[in-house]
Amino acid sequence: MTEINAKTPMEKMTIGGNIYTAGNAKEFKTGDWRSMRPVWIEEKCKQCGLCFAVCPDNSIPVGKDLKRTDFNYDYCKGCGVCSKACPFGAIEMKEEGVE
Repeated sequence: MTEINAKTPMEKMTIGGNIYTAGNAKEFKTGDWRSMRPVWIEEKCKQCGLCFAVCPDNSIPVGKDLKRTDFNYDYCKGCGVCSKACPFGAIEMKEEGVE
């Protein structure tokens, strides 16, 4: 795979939408175009597991103790599915770049 950066010429890039190998999502950090960001409120979290099961990008890490930790923002797209799934209000969606 070619390392793509701001100086990569168009001729060296792959055609958009084409997937050449299976299981390559970990090679591409796709969270940088997010406009909304989920914020985990640990004090409200009951560790029920409903959020990580619905995350389409596997952006909610779960440790060996089966407890979730904070988001992996390298892959989170900000879709908000986790926030909708949380019955305890432990995930709030915030505009990206706003604290």
